Amino acid sequence: MGAPLSAWPWEYLGSYKYLLFGPLIWKALYSIMYEDVLPMQSWCLHVLIICALRGLIYQLWTSYSNMLFLTRNRRIIKQGVDFKQIDAEWHWDNFIILQGLIASMACYLVPYLQDLPVWNPKGLITCMVLHVGVSEPLYYWVHRRFHANDFYQNYHSLHHSSSVPQPLTAGNATFLEDLILTVIIGIPILGSTLMGFGSIGIIYGYFSVFDFLRGLGYSNVEVISHQLFEKIPFLKYLLYTPTYHTLHHTGKGSNFCLFMPLFDALGNTQNQKSWELHKEMSLKAGINGNVPDFVFLAHVVDLTSQMHVPFVFRSFASNPFSFRLFQVPFYPSGILVCLAMWAWAKTFLITFYNLRGRLHQTWAVPRYGFQYFLPFALDGINNQIEQAIIRADKLGVKVISLAALNKNEALNGGGTLFVNKHADLRVRVVHGNTLTAAVILNEIPKNCQEVFLTGATSKLGRAIALYLCRRKVRVLMLTLSTERFQKVQKEAPAEFQSYLVQVTKYQAARNCKTWIVGKWITPREQRWAPSGAHFHQFVVPPIFHFRRDCTYGDLAAMRLPDDVEGLGSCEYTMDRGVVHACHAGGVVHFLEGWTHHEVGAIDVDRIDLVWDAALKHGLKPVSSSKVHSL
Repeated sequence: MGAPLSAWPWEYLGSYKYLLFGPLIWKALYSIMYEDVLPMQSWCLHVLIICALRGLIYQLWTSYSNMLFLTRNRRIIKQGVDFKQIDAEWHWDNFIILQGLIASMACYLVPYLQDLPVWNPKGLITCMVLHVGVSEPLYYWVHRRFHANDFYQNYHSLHHSSSVPQPLTAGNATFLEDLILTVIIGIPILGSTLMGFGSIGIIYGYFSVFDFLRGLGYSNVEVISHQLFEKIPFLKYLLYTPTYHTLHHTGKGSNFCLFMPLFDALGNTQNQKSWELHKEMSLKAGINGNVPDFVFLAHVVDLTSQMHVPFVFRSFASNPFSFRLFQVPFYPSGILVCLAMWAWAKTFLITFYNLRGRLHQTWAVPRYGFQYFLPFALDGINNQIEQAIIRADKLGVKVISLAALNKNEALNGGGTLFVNKHADLRVRVVHGNTLTAAVILNEIPKNCQEVFLTGATSKLGRAIALYLCRRKVRVLMLTLSTERFQKVQKEAPAEFQSYLVQVTKYQAARNCKTWIVGKWITPREQRWAPSGAHFHQFVVPPIFHFRRDCTYGDLAAMRLPDDVEGLGSCEYTMDRGVVHACHAGGVVHFLEGWTHHEVGAIDVDRIDLVWDAALKHGLKPVSSSKVHSL
């Protein structure tokens, strides 16, 4: 059992906690619709709007702090926010609910609060005086008490369990802490109101400024220039900075103030490195920071998944992508973003993680999946990819791995175009398909004697067919092009060529229980598979799970090693800690220190070598089917 008032009363409700706003919503609607109350006169509506506005402020700060393409060189703590921290902060908005409910009770018990004027300038002065004279020193004193042994262990340690400050970290606290914070916030508002100077504008303004400054301090991004404090020295006592507050989270024994370092100076608890470190961070803002060793070059999949990034909704991105209803209202703005990216954007940084002391980043080409099938857009896409490779080369990146359609054979020959054009590249360009083939092949049961293969003459299809025929597995290669089939067949050793069989219709596989899908197939085409068949696949997007009497494999993927650090977002539909096989292939290429480019056709002789290297470095297969080694 925890300490008194450490747990939240609605903890058991989970996400249903928002139902606590139900009575307020009902009261607001009822008073407006049936009591002829104007919206501006509905105190319930004001409470709801203020709660929503407060949540929006923290969300905007979170979005900004996670826009690594803007903030990467301003980040104070360089490590990433991992899944553990995101889960711990999942219910960060509990304090907004608490304060909304208390505000509602205050309005109900004190009718005077329901009839405040829109604005009273005298209230601004009294609110500021009460904040500086009461709220700031009270918070400072209480905060120091919460760092005492018992209070810290029972209450405040939860807040400091977050290793990287984020705006949402501000809400990661116990019930008792936020009850006290409610009093601290309420003093200036209630005080000015009881003095007769309260107004709706003051309430909106105070909450907005309070949350803005709180989000600033927790942002982990230094946005305030040191020159401001050099020109106005006394400002150091009136306004903290993200660096200042981050020092409190890393050291825990200094910088206790709410927003004003004056009280740390008076209490002799100011970290002596505060302003020196702030200046250092400010000066480094325009300088490139850590250079990644490995880059995974992805692209946007579609309009539905474009929100699946940490700088839009961190919690959404921390779980495998699936369509959610809340996305629908954002579609119009998503279309505008798509057009804007097409017109002006360049390749940008999305996420990063660290593996064995090395920085791995994911960059995104600002193009959507459908654009790769527009003939007039291909040159522009190749130019974006080429510029990203050149940039990586100049930075000193060791390996850049091309994702999905960025390595399309028809687009750039699986990366061959760039390697041939820039013969002096130091960065190794990798398509990662060798490991993709290895993952698929190691999913196939050891006793398998026949497979049906669609996309049979593609880069991956070719490699899979040649590998399997060498192991005396009969491969039914679905293709209408006899020329392309024969080209693949001739690459096989003469004694194994008979294991490759051209078929032109799905009916040919009606008795084959192992389907390897490299080209999208419809539910109607899936009907030809016999009951009990298993669909392995390397097609994007994945095929529909239509047959209940059959099983479906996941896209080829591998789990990153256990010692990965700072990983807090999922790669499209992959589970936490799992990446597409082509991403993993690039990681293996880097870890092994291989100096060749992996572009163009897959070297079948290297499939087992790459697979063994992946397992050696701690990557694990994650297919839902049992893994067998052929």
